[in-house]
Amino acid sequence: MKPFVEKLGHKKRRQMCPLYVAELIGPGDRKSIEPMAARLAAAHYDQLHRFISDGMWDGAPLEAELARQADQLVGGSDAFLVVDDTSLPKKGAHSVGVAPQYASMLGKRANCQTLVSLTLARQDVPIAVGLRLFLPESWTSDAARMEKAGVPEPFRRALTKPEIALEEIDRLMTSGVRFGAVLADAGYGLSAWFRQGLSARGLAWAVGVPKHQKVYPAGVSLIFPVAQRGRPRKNQIPDQLSVAAETMLADAKWRKVSWRRGVKGPLSARFAALRVRVADGPPQRILDKGQQHMPGEEAWLIGEWRSSGERKYYLSNLSAKAGLKRLAAAIKARWVCEQAHQQMKEELGLDHFEGRSWQGLHRHALMTMIAYAFLQHQRLKQTKREKKNPERPAAADPAGDPTRRHQGAVPQASLGAMSPLPKAQQNPREIVLPK
Repeated sequence: MKPFVEKLGHKKRRQMCPLYVAELIGPGDRKSIEPMAARLAAAHYDQLHRFISDGMWDGAPLEAELARQADQLVGGSDAFLVVDDTSLPKKGAHSVGVAPQYASMLGKRANCQTLVSLTLARQDVPIAVGLRLFLPESWTSDAARMEKAGVPEPFRRALTKPEIALEEIDRLMTSGVRFGAVLADAGYGLSAWFRQGLSARGLAWAVGVPKHQKVYPAGVSLIFPVAQRGRPRKNQIPDQLSVAAETMLADAKWRKVSWRRGVKGPLSARFAALRVRVADGPPQRILDKGQQHMPGEEAWLIGEWRSSGERKYYLSNLSAKAGLKRLAAAIKARWVCEQAHQQMKEELGLDHFEGRSWQGLHRHALMTMIAYAFLQHQRLKQTKREKKNPERPAAADPAGDPTRRHQGAVPQASLGAMSPLPKAQQNPREIVLPK
């Protein structure tokens, strides 16, 4: 905690920060302020509440330090930055950002808050590096409501989730976080503006898209249509029409691919991939089809055919030389963020905050991410110790590809996809409470 505490300045804040993180990690069913203060000492409720909800301190230096620490633990050219969102069910209408909206954890619309999340991950080790609240239109159109909830002026804008994600990516890139590709589900991948924003930043990406996403064949050309009458046409049009992603891959060759070994054995599905031009260029009238999007960036169109019969579709701007196994591994690496969301909620109380303010919610989320990073740090240290113990048998490499490792990396096999977080051994009597 030292590098984080040093950025808090005031003595009381430097004392309360480690206590708050320790309580998130420690035992107890509820990780909201009142029960945490009761486990320490009832007299410390006001101090904990002031630290999280009322104190005048800037969280940006701690966010930057979290990004730096996460990069040291799992950053690198073979790391992924996973963009997703997670919902926090909430009753009432006064907590910041709460509204009826789709709750991913419930699989339906519900009254909740939604946090856009960014997770840095390498070899099945996720570390949350960004959690920012999405404000629905019912909030951004009500200045008095945002004022009452303490929403800072720079955040009182109507932003989509993809727009928030790009702002958070810019923040992490400024902090020097290293990653090889950005991954996201179809909720973000369907946004042409999001995909183009990633490409404009020089980033590799692999994102989900709906089955009706329009694409052109990679060999599409632009031609001048012959005018039947009147003046010659000034605008070029594609010589082929765009089709839906599922139509493009309908006759493709599907091949079974295993991307890594899970707890119950190799994880595999059938995949197919074709080079295409995405139909996300400027809109233009094309023959008698009305306004159509022109061909945009060349990319991979990837299909996944699961054992259940369900088919999913993805786009990626990874190299044209990338093999099907690499494409599949990049796509499936996104699911590690769900592990992070689940563990931060079930073990660290991410969704236990009971306050209503923007500041309180984001500070609680920041402390939760710091606690999670600490536990992943402990997990990696434990794995390295086990590697050095000659009495323990070495685990087999699930990826079967030793070239994916780099200097200082922890072998993927030794970590496991869903290994539990280490339990912090802590004696409450050893915690020095501030006077």
